[in-house]
Amino acid sequence: MNPRLARISIFPIKSLDAYEPERAEITPSGPIAGDRRYAIVDSEDEYVNGKRTPAVHRIRASYDGLDRVVLSTPESDPREFSLGDDCDPLTDRLTEHFGDPVELVRDEVGLPDDTDLAGPTVISTATIEEVASWFDLSTGSIRRRFRANLEIDGVPAFWEDQLFSDHGHVVDFSVGDVRLAGVNPCQRCVVPSRDPDTGEEMANFRERFVEKREETRPEWTDSDRFDHPFRLMVNTRVSEAGEIEVGDRVEIRGERAE
Repeated sequence: MNPRLARISIFPIKSLDAYEPERAEITPSGPIAGDRRYAIVDSEDEYVNGKRTPAVHRIRASYDGLDRVVLSTPESDPREFSLGDDCDPLTDRLTEHFGDPVELVRDEVGLPDDTDLAGPTVISTATIEEVASWFDLSTGSIRRRFRANLEIDGVPAFWEDQLFSDHGHVVDFSVGDVRLAGVNPCQRCVVPSRDPDTGEEMANFRERFVEKREETRPEWTDSDRFDHPFRLMVNTRVSEAGEIEVGDRVEIRGERAE
């Protein structure tokens, strides 16, 4: 095997589309620099995301670096907005789309769902291809449904399940010069079952996923952290920060006590 970093995905606005640079900085606090820097919140200060608001899926976002975003919906033409000091025009556009007042909140450290395991999430290209085959979906659709930060090629499906161990232990691995600790297989929610363009839910997605995950589960996924099959990709913590680049070698360095 020759594990290499194949793709970097940063989500500048939580729950919207990814920005895919060739290189990125892994910060000491955990997230990739710029990942989930912004989040949309409602009048109750709750996240507006795919778990609670299917209308999120109807927004398309593309980026010019981390400072500009172009938004469009099926009902509106593309429009460019600043991701700088004045986000009022972007906030107004999002309020119009959702039909209720929303705000953008910003945190330079990032706003991940799991603040304890804030490092980049990891999956393999072969895993994406395998899961796509279960549902007759494209690999692009599966990427957008599961939303991993780092994608590794040159390895078999579910190779990333070697990046976690039993409770009380982590698995050290490196991406180029960056050191990460793999901790937990990521528990999935309703979002992967929804069409990333329309929000329409696929019937029996979870049941089919669980059935196939159990059928194809490699021996190396024998861990007490893997308590149910509706898990995919790996949550990490950062041990040594630095810059990563597509093509970087990925190396498992070994298990240690957490």
